[in-house]
Amino acid sequence: MEDPQDQGQRRLTPTEKITQYAQMLSAQQHTLRERLYAPDAEKDLRTFSGPEAASWIGIPESTLRQMDLDGETPFVQRQANGRRAFSLENINAIRHILAEKRPREALKFMPRRQPGEKAKILAVSNFKGGSAKTTTSIHLAHFLALKGLRVLAVDLDPQASLSALFNCQPEFDVGQNETLWAAIRYDDERVPLKQVIRKTYFDGLDLIPANLELQEFEHSTPTAIVSGQARGENIFYKRIANVLTEVEDNYDVIIFDTPPQLGYLTLAALFAASGLFITVNSAMIDIASMNQFLLMLSDIKGVIEDSGGEMNLDYLRFIITRYRDTDAPQQLCSSFLRNLFGEDVLTNAAIETTAIQNAGLQKKSIYEVRAGDIGRDTLKRALESINGVNEEIYDLVKQSWGRAT
Repeated sequence: MEDPQDQGQRRLTPTEKITQYAQMLSAQQHTLRERLYAPDAEKDLRTFSGPEAASWIGIPESTLRQMDLDGETPFVQRQANGRRAFSLENINAIRHILAEKRPREALKFMPRRQPGEKAKILAVSNFKGGSAKTTTSIHLAHFLALKGLRVLAVDLDPQASLSALFNCQPEFDVGQNETLWAAIRYDDERVPLKQVIRKTYFDGLDLIPANLELQEFEHSTPTAIVSGQARGENIFYKRIANVLTEVEDNYDVIIFDTPPQLGYLTLAALFAASGLFITVNSAMIDIASMNQFLLMLSDIKGVIEDSGGEMNLDYLRFIITRYRDTDAPQQLCSSFLRNLFGEDVLTNAAIETTAIQNAGLQKKSIYEVRAGDIGRDTLKRALESINGVNEEIYDLVKQSWGRAT
């Protein structure tokens, strides 16, 4: 490949160099994706063992074996060694069977929201990069889908890291007017929200992808305010909430992965949310940054509420991320936060582990990692940590529906 420093006799200008580097990186990422997911570059979800499937359904493995013996699971795959391999579609089908067999326990097996229960809209936010917002969002979305809920993941970050984890490369797979911007823009090119929702390889989990066009909301909103296009029900902080009404009947939980800035897009997401989760690393510099985020949010929230806006949060929680429980300074920072905010800090912390780091390199969540890909103990510890965080959030969702946890 030609040296980007020199093309023929002429050195590249900084602008030309940036463009060429961007093209080189995009091409290499595309090549890497094709290697990871050859031959057609499509990603699929791994299958689950009998014990894993039973755990996700919430039944003993012996019950699953008996259902197999009774001929109730003929659709389940068999491996060469005779063992069963359960896809998420298989797991959800078994949930339906159990709900019909045991109507008194139907809600346990099919935990989707019931008539009168509203879809829960959860925003994962902070304006400091590196606080594990996207990692938290992808694991929460995967966990809730594995629990049997209908989930919509919304990537609001123009950098599109969440989209990439779904094997959706923004510069190749997301075209013009194919992000949330298409449904909240102020002009005649606005489209219904359902047109930008994509099915994923995770049964019950859909995605609204991101790319750089999301920045248009930040650029166009001031002009729309001045021109009168962004007033009343069209004001910027109501736009996301309003378009979600078009599709929220199709989902139990909607998750926003917000950008690392407190702009118009993040504010619109927060004013649409029923739950806010702020990710923070257990370090004083990160806590100080989060403090600035909270101060700015408080000031802006006050201004918006003075003009008639309202933030209706059922709960606000802090999630300690990338935590090393053997690190004394991190222990002190964690204790500091817990003493300060009490139960508003999740009991479980998301630990820092090579299992999650390696999964991220492969564009996977920890739930997609196969046993044997990494050390058993490392994987177990990572799953216990992430499951602990997600179970707490799931409990909050169920409590807001008026269910016992």
